[in-house]
Amino acid sequence: MRDASDGDGLAESCWGCPWLHSCIVSVMANDPFRALAHPIRRAIVERLARGSVPIGEATEGFGVSKPTISRHVKVLEEAGVVIRRIEGRTHRIGLDLDALAGAVDWLDRQRAIWERMFDVVDEYLEEQEKAK
Repeated sequence: MRDASDGDGLAESCWGCPWLHSCIVSVMANDPFRALAHPIRRAIVERLARGSVPIGEATEGFGVSKPTISRHVKVLEEAGVVIRRIEGRTHRIGLDLDALAGAVDWLDRQRAIWERMFDVVDEYLEEQEKAK
């Protein structure tokens, strides 16, 4: 049986639940990797690295329609990567670094695993070279 420690974001109780599909969809909608999968969304996040800005400034110059930009911003907001703050008539968006922390932790774990694997391959190749 799976639990939340499997890294899928679902509690153990979800796996026997008749609403499992809803749980999975909810986790996917809040997945920072999904949010960062599109180059426009990654570019928006890069623009926000220096701080929050008006939404028009963060999304200008992509050469796509406003409804398309709105959908991209919505995906980032649903994933929790971006937070919108309304100041009068101005909508400002900024990064929520806590939402990205889980993704960074996962990447760090993967990096450690792959570095160990490459070390083993290096050792093997050195042994093969010495055996010649």
